[in-house]
Amino acid sequence: RGTSSNPRPKRPLTAYFRFVMDNRPAFKEKNPEASNTELVKKLASAWKELPASQKQVYEEARKTDWKRYGEQLAAYKAQLTPAQAAALKEERRKQLARRRSIRAKRELNQLGKPKRARSGFNIFLSENFQESEGNSPVAKLKKLFDTWKKMSAAQKQPYLQLAQDDKVRYENEMKSWEAKMIELGREDLVRSRKQRLKKKPAETAKQTETAKAKASSSGKKTKLKKSEE
Repeated sequence: RGTSSNPRPKRPLTAYFRFVMDNRPAFKEKNPEASNTELVKKLASAWKELPASQKQVYEEARKTDWKRYGEQLAAYKAQLTPAQAAALKEERRKQLARRRSIRAKRELNQLGKPKRARSGFNIFLSENFQESEGNSPVAKLKKLFDTWKKMSAAQKQPYLQLAQDDKVRYENEMKSWEAKMIELGREDLVRSRKQRLKKKPAETAKQTETAKAKASSSGKKTKLKKSEE
């Protein structure tokens, strides 16, 4: 992994994955037409139905390998320089952060969090990607991005309007979803009040100008009345 010339020991397989590795060939032979997804489902079902005594065999093998792994990992860390140890620690921190992010996204999907609103460009991209010129997805993306930049404001307007409609849809769905999360005791998933009331910079600037104009007009009227008195 770039931290040492000696390879880092590999983490042992779980009891379930040991079972999968042992039985996948036989399941594949019995179900030659099955896709990988179907095979995984069959193996998972077989594992659930496996007697506890047979599962224990795989669990004992895992414990033996885990003990060996601990000894090998300790020896590996002992031969690292301070710089290599620091690099290993940082790598581990990034791995844990990625796993937490993946778990958080998976949980939000399971809780039915609404999909974010799409931008005008994203809508334009989804509608034209398949027909776009290019030998690869990256080439198609670049072509469409260049096309979008050259489009006039009038040409972009239909997509921007769809994006605005999608933003309204997102906000309405989020309000309902957040109310449900509060009922479930998951206030930690609800946006802050500042986020919910966030407005467009242009809209805010316009309101500020209007307020200033009203204040200025009111001030002039007050001065005029005093002058008349």
